[in-house]
Amino acid sequence: MMVKSLLILTGHSQGLGNALLNLFLQKPNFEIIGISRTILGLQSPRLKELSLDISDLDLLENQLDSIFPIGKFEEIILINNAGSIGEVKPVGQWNPKQFQALFNLNMLAPAMLTNAFVSRYEKVNSNRIVCNISSGAAHKPLEGWSGYCSSKAGLAMFTGVCQKENTESGIRFYSLAPGIIDTEMQTRIRESAPKYFPALDRFKSYKSDGLLSSGTEIAQKIDFLLSNPARFEAVVQDVRSFELP
Repeated sequence: MMVKSLLILTGHSQGLGNALLNLFLQKPNFEIIGISRTILGLQSPRLKELSLDISDLDLLENQLDSIFPIGKFEEIILINNAGSIGEVKPVGQWNPKQFQALFNLNMLAPAMLTNAFVSRYEKVNSNRIVCNISSGAAHKPLEGWSGYCSSKAGLAMFTGVCQKENTESGIRFYSLAPGIIDTEMQTRIRESAPKYFPALDRFKSYKSDGLLSSGTEIAQKIDFLLSNPARFEAVVQDVRSFELP
């Protein structure tokens, strides 16, 4: 009898999350819980989809028990992938409610999910990994991206603290920069107002010069990381440094 593994994945309906979903659906030992506002309706007995706006923290809290099942799993992985660029505007022109919603989605919801993961699986005898999708922007300030940079920086620091706290539990934590991917987020970035985003031409050139990675390529690199934690000791990782065998 095949021993099951479990993947919990946020933002599975599009972009990198959808590429990760398709990759893990090819692994017959994995059961998958996909969490997005949009349900794909895929007919797979190994996929459970939850329609949930995780930026609604009260709603998320009420769903935590259904997100983290109890069971015998060889491996349990949480990938906090869902995120948004938010408003591309300078400080002083942000809409306060949108600023709050961005931090809820990019930082607080992943933190709540990570907290629930540790609480549920801290003493479970399984390989356990939390991979929080961060960004190179977490470590590099960009004009117009105050919300995105700071929320991703907060998530990166949170992830580092989690690793220090879990040396005995054996849970591995990663804050992963996925590089520049050809997704809807990049489309939104290219539609930014030039007066608010001085780096606009550079980001447009990523598309025109063919420098954007595909979601499938990055999903394969993330799978390589998760499959080889002994080779990746640092919490902060960047897929651009990965060389697939």
